[in-house]
Amino acid sequence: MTLTYIVLATLLGGLLSVTIAAALTVAVLGRLVRHLVSLSTGVLLGTALLHVLPEAFESSAGAHELFLTLLAGLLFFFLLEKAELYRHGHHHEGDHPHHHHHHGFDAEQAGRGGWSVLVGDSIHNFCDGVIIAAAFLADTQLGVVTAFAVIAHEIPQEVGDYIVLLNAGFTRRKALVYNALSGMAAVAGGVAGYFVVGAWEEYFPYLLVVAASSFVYVAVADLIPQLQRRLAWRETLAQLLWLGAGLGFIALLVGQFHGH
Repeated sequence: MTLTYIVLATLLGGLLSVTIAAALTVAVLGRLVRHLVSLSTGVLLGTALLHVLPEAFESSAGAHELFLTLLAGLLFFFLLEKAELYRHGHHHEGDHPHHHHHHGFDAEQAGRGGWSVLVGDSIHNFCDGVIIAAAFLADTQLGVVTAFAVIAHEIPQEVGDYIVLLNAGFTRRKALVYNALSGMAAVAGGVAGYFVVGAWEEYFPYLLVVAASSFVYVAVADLIPQLQRRLAWRETLAQLLWLGAGLGFIALLVGQFHGH
């Protein structure tokens, strides 16, 4: 049953993102991504700091070792992104109305890196699948919250990738197909994680901390810098409301689980 949960959770994010991208115009997607980035920032930080890390620190593992694991995880994801193997695709042309690049700059950049975006995001999705599997193996409720956090981040990520691929010269159909294939890497990671991680039960607290470090790294290094732009007060308020909604939802979810 656990494997079924893992496959469904890893499949859901990719299917939702492709469905949204197929149904909406690029202009609407651009506006949607901005709000989803704020929402997923709150969800990722809330999941890492309110649920996953407390769960790990409530185990018998030593706090010193867990903090070392957290530091190692943050450095690992930093180096992985340095190697362009952990890329995030929320940036798209028109998102920065005051930037100083010439028109078509994004298309040129994407044209050179469209395929590396797909490779990087496939690796990213595979890692997400392993994280979801480890969470479900540790505890079903923890798996549900972790899966929601991954899905909340994966939707704007995959929609952003779709826009980048269109800028790179991919047709709409091709961009959707390749995005779907990239999303399937999460399913592969989930299945691999179920069979490989399952034998290492004593290491689950450390795996949870690695998962939390991934969430914190993505939120702090990727998402928050995108929100740190000079905006009108209405847009800033919208950012805070979406971010607060993400945090609030996770706090509510965690409270419900702990109440039972």
